[in-house]
Amino acid sequence: MKRIVCATGNPGKLREFHLAGQVLAIDVRALDGLKTIPAPEESGSTFEENACIKAVYYSQFTTDLLFADDSGLAVDALGGEPGVLSARYAGPDATDAANNALLLERMADKPLRTARFVCVIALAYQGKVIQTFRGEVEGEIIAEAQGTEGFGYDPLFYFPPLGCTFGEVEGEKKFDVSHRGKALRALMDFFQCGN
Repeated sequence: MKRIVCATGNPGKLREFHLAGQVLAIDVRALDGLKTIPAPEESGSTFEENACIKAVYYSQFTTDLLFADDSGLAVDALGGEPGVLSARYAGPDATDAANNALLLERMADKPLRTARFVCVIALAYQGKVIQTFRGEVEGEIIAEAQGTEGFGYDPLFYFPPLGCTFGEVEGEKKFDVSHRGKALRALMDFFQCGN
């Protein structure tokens, strides 16, 4: 089984990546000592830039291949917000509840509800980016949270093909259709092609 190290301190993301690894027969492990390593500044203006910043930085702390992701929600009526600021939309130490409340406040008078989740994974080795992989999923922002599964904006993100929010979908089923699942499958395809 191929092993790859993941640089994320987000328990929700790590849970999804680990689950995906099991589905795709890959050993996804958290970077040892991640909590003691000072985080790099996510100064990029795109998901790709921030994923690469994190992957290059954290890959210097392991001899294994490492991937880092940057992901978030882009809402059309808000010009793509919260975008790269998704995790800290309501401030540097924002909770999911605070971010969701701010999103609902800003969407209150917006008739256009379309949005997408975006995930970009950057694969790196010893300080050098090897490749990036992108996944997106289209949906709509609803007016009130539904479901307790997932994390982040999942309870507000309605996914028409399933007829429910990502907050109402169990982990493996969500992985099949999610932005993170698509990006990770692209990474696995890269490995299976002999890279």
